[in-house]
Amino acid sequence: MSSSVVGLPLTVEFGGGAELLFDKKKRHELDLPGDGWTLKRLLFWLRDNLLTERPELFMQGDTVRPGILVLVNDADWELLGEGDYKLCPQDKVLFISTLHGG
Repeated sequence: MSSSVVGLPLTVEFGGGAELLFDKKKRHELDLPGDGWTLKRLLFWLRDNLLTERPELFMQGDTVRPGILVLVNDADWELLGEGDYKLCPQDKVLFISTLHGG
């Protein structure tokens, strides 16, 4: 029996200024280890592995802070169950900051 590599390939993108918190990179191609990934688990992984500055501008408690729109495959995460949404291979997760400093 052949063993397959268990991982979750997905694309994470940041826009509206959120990319500034992630080394100014808008697009990240990820291959997350293991399985059972939810959006909430992804948030913590992003904070611990990709976030380069000011985590308080990305997360508040165990979710994104108000003013950050989260889309999964172009659908608002609020329609998908927010942090409980189970990520699927090739999902595209987009974080857009709707807050703009002056």
